[in-house]
Amino acid sequence: MLQSFLGFQSSPGKTSSAYLLAALLFFSVFHARADSNTAADIDTATSIVADVVYGHKDGMALFYDVISPEKPNGAGVVFMVSGGWFSVWQPPQQRLKMFRPLLSAGFTVFTVHHGSAPRYKVTEALSDVRAAVRHIRGSANRYSVEADRLGVFGGSAGGHLSLMLGLDAQSPPRSGGQGIRMLKPSYAAATTDSAQVAAIAAYFPPVDLRNIVGPNKRFPALDIPKTQAPSISPLLFVDPSDPPTLLIHGDKDDLVPLSESQNIKAELDKQSVKNKLIVIEGGDHGFKNPVHRQQAMTAVVAWFTTHLLRL
Repeated sequence: MLQSFLGFQSSPGKTSSAYLLAALLFFSVFHARADSNTAADIDTATSIVADVVYGHKDGMALFYDVISPEKPNGAGVVFMVSGGWFSVWQPPQQRLKMFRPLLSAGFTVFTVHHGSAPRYKVTEALSDVRAAVRHIRGSANRYSVEADRLGVFGGSAGGHLSLMLGLDAQSPPRSGGQGIRMLKPSYAAATTDSAQVAAIAAYFPPVDLRNIVGPNKRFPALDIPKTQAPSISPLLFVDPSDPPTLLIHGDKDDLVPLSESQNIKAELDKQSVKNKLIVIEGGDHGFKNPVHRQQAMTAVVAWFTTHLLRL
């Protein structure tokens, strides 16, 4: 059931440490044991620019890392560092193994961190990543990337954020007491108000949050009023102008049901948006099987090659 996605059965007495453990477990699988890089993995990238600050809120910096390939192809992939809407920090060098197929194909990878649960809610995470994409678009030339050749990619909560970015790109950053003070890149020729991306890839994403938000849910990022749920449900934002969308889901996912991807595919089809759903037979949440991870990443690279390099 979707009501138990990304989590495990928890009692009312569970603390935020249990939620963090769940997110860490997710990252350890989905990031494919990224701490076991070989020299070959590290040689894939000619440069890493860490901790690029795209904004501030509550006295803290919001940042992304940039991993550049040896031979850039002019396109970039923005990766959502998010599991359960926790955004867990890792040195960018430890992510190279996961991104090696994209880097080998010439894509520049931007790993975006948002304000993390348990302090921040999913609505705030979404506002953060929109600000990040605006900053990346304004900074694109610095990293040998064309702003109109950006794709977005993530898994689970990261897949949800990827879909929201692609399907609702024009919404402004959230304002208010915990709003973002966005930064203009000092090296950008001009600011950009657009968070538009040219293609989306999402692994096992929750797409309709209307029935899973509220104070009694297992993950603190979802502790928001039900009235806010429609504004963060990708299923409700599909329209004919949306970018090509790839969905990848396992048929044995007992956390986020396959029906979530099937439902949004139906909406994409209805609106004549180019899309593809790949169902991985035996695939679970997180694609623990390395064969499934390889299958999924191969499809992602092919999707971005088609839709970012042939514009």
